[in-house]
Order: sequence, then C-alpha cells, then structure tokens
Amino acid sequence: MSAYSITEPSSRAKWTAGILVTLYAVITMVPLLWIVATGFKTPSDAISYPPKVFFEPTVEGYVNVFTTRTRLSPEALAALPPPANFAEEIVRQYDMVIAGPSRFGERFLNSVIIGFGSTFLSIFLGTLAAYAFSRFKIPLKDDLLFFILSTRMMPPIAVAIPIFLMYRQLGLSDTHLGMILLYTAVNISLAVWLLKGFIDEIPREYEEAALIDGYTRFQAFYKVVLPQAATGIASTAIFCLIFAWNEYAFAVLLTSGTAQTAPPFIPTIIGVGGQDWPAVAAGATLFLVPVMVFTILLRKHLLRGITFGAVRK
Repeated sequence: MSAYSITEPSSRAKWTAGILVTLYAVITMVPLLWIVATGFKTPSDAISYPPKVFFEPTVEGYVNVFTTRTRLSPEALAALPPPANFAEEIVRQYDMVIAGPSRFGERFLNSVIIGFGSTFLSIFLGTLAAYAFSRFKIPLKDDLLFFILSTRMMPPIAVAIPIFLMYRQLGLSDTHLGMILLYTAVNISLAVWLLKGFIDEIPREYEEAALIDGYTRFQAFYKVVLPQAATGIASTAIFCLIFAWNEYAFAVLLTSGTAQTAPPFIPTIIGVGGQDWPAVAAGATLFLVPVMVFTILLRKHLLRGITFGAVRK
C-alpha cells in the first residue's frame, strides 16, 4: 500500500492547478500583447475588421506619440529637402512634416516624479507609523488604526470636489507637490496596515539585544528592524506605486498642464481623421515599462512580502 499524504497534493491536482494557472496567465496577457502589437500597426490596420493578427510592423505609432505634425501643401512639400531620418519619411507619407516634439515626454516625466515621489513618502511615513503602532503603547491605538483603515473604505473620488476647492484655495492645483501629497494621503492607510503586520512578525528580542549593546532606539530601528522589514517594504512599495502610477480621476480633475501625468494625456492623442490608436497603444506600452521594471526588480520580495504577516505564531 502506497503512502498517502493529506497535505501533499496528488499528481492530478498538480496538473489541474498548472493548467488553470497557465490558462489564467494566457487570458490576462492577451490584452497586453494586443496593446503592444497595436503600437506597431498602421492606423488602418489598427481599426481593420476583422482584426489583423499578422501585419507588417511599423514604428509610425511611436513617431506620432513623440512628435507633433503639421500638414503642408504639395507645392510646399516638393520644395523641402529629402527626409533626414526615418521619422520624417513616415510623416511625409501623409503630406505632413514634423513641427516639433510632443508633450508625451513631459507627461511621462511628471508620472515618474509624482508616482515615485508619493511612493517614497508613503513608505517613509507608513514605516514610522507602523513601527510606533507595533512597538509602543499608544492611547486609543485600536481606534486610531480603525480610523486609518476607514479612510480606505471610501472611494477617493467621492471627496474630489472638496479636494478641488481646497487645492484651489491653497494654490496646489496643477502642481507636483499637490499630487504627491494627495496620493500619499490615499496610500498611507494601506502602507501603515501592511507594514504593521510585517513589523509585528519581527521578534522584539532583536531590538532588546541591540538596546543592551548600547544602541539607541533609532539605531535599533534603523539597523535591526528596517533590514528585517525590507521584504514587506518592497511589496508595499509596489502596491503604492501601482495606485499612484495608474490614477486617472484626480489627475484629470486637478491637473491640466504643468503637473499633468500620462494617463489623462494618452487618450487625447489625435491623428489624421480621428483617434490615433497606434500612437495611443505605443504610449500605453511605454507607460507600462517603469512599473514592470520596478516589479521585476523587487519580484524576489513580492511573494514573501504578501504572505509575511498572514500567519501569527
């Protein structure tokens, strides 16, 4: 009689789970792959019906997303010198010339500044608050933690009008600082609750030993607790960045020029005769890259960080 384990899944269960996970991964990846492919299509191929799976790739979408173009008469085009690069060759096919760079680079940089700035501030403040809640006796600690959590129960857009009026009075509308503070305020509750769970799992004996050795409380936190909580900090940072990076409603309401991020800018890309879908897809593809790279760099910490505080000893 062969041994049977109630904890070890059977071969059939493993195969079933593997098939389901693979199927789920394929289904979730198809839209992303379609966006990437659309970025290399021509406008006619992008809107063709039935949709084209096989096509001749072109970088026209990427040229359009980074440039502004203007139309010239045939006589004016004939008087111009030959195209100096491949981008001008593509634009000349539509009787147009490149008038200058688009604002996509500025909007993309705004997303980087606001997204990573608010993530850093959320993690910095959240780590300090989580450590205080985890290690010190704070009056009404449970009530304060519930109040912090309650800010996550209401959708942020529900307070859009009060925030809009407040920002207009304070002069924070369409500023990097205003958007960083707003996204930090939204993310701080998530950061505090996640990081508190991670810090609770770190034995207090480590800090007590450091204090006996002559460390100050801050030195014990910085040199003992912080390295142990690095996994939790990394996973929390990913969640905070994803929210700040993808946020659309507040970016539309509170920004228009100086601090506008990429999400409200990408859908406004207009091409010849209407929406330039290859340029929109190219912009969306480029917009995915920073979060993808950030997640890949921290992938070793992500899985352990998600489950680190789930089980109490």
